[in-house]
Amino acid sequence: MDNNKRQKLEQAGWQVGTVSEFLELSPSESQMIELKLALSQQFKSLRERQKLSLQALAEKMQSSPSNVAKIEEGDSSVTIDLMIQGLFSMGATCQEIAKIMLDS
Repeated sequence: MDNNKRQKLEQAGWQVGTVSEFLELSPSESQMIELKLALSQQFKSLRERQKLSLQALAEKMQSSPSNVAKIEEGDSSVTIDLMIQGLFSMGATCQEIAKIMLDS
């Protein structure tokens, strides 16, 4: 947010902060959320590049289409293990997954 907009909001009585501040997240919780979002975005991007349907990828992962959709949505119930399993199912390497983690 630019400073001008921030100042106008604060002058109008609004409090301006980050999502982490609003949700009272610890630094480690914020990092975990950022990591899961980065993995889910790359997961969806890779599935789309490979032109895989939710069903086809679910079969490759031995999972369900609803789990694949949850991964792509960044659902909080999805484990990082499942995300990584899905990335491996699509041919991602450890190095590619590590890069996602480093860049998040």
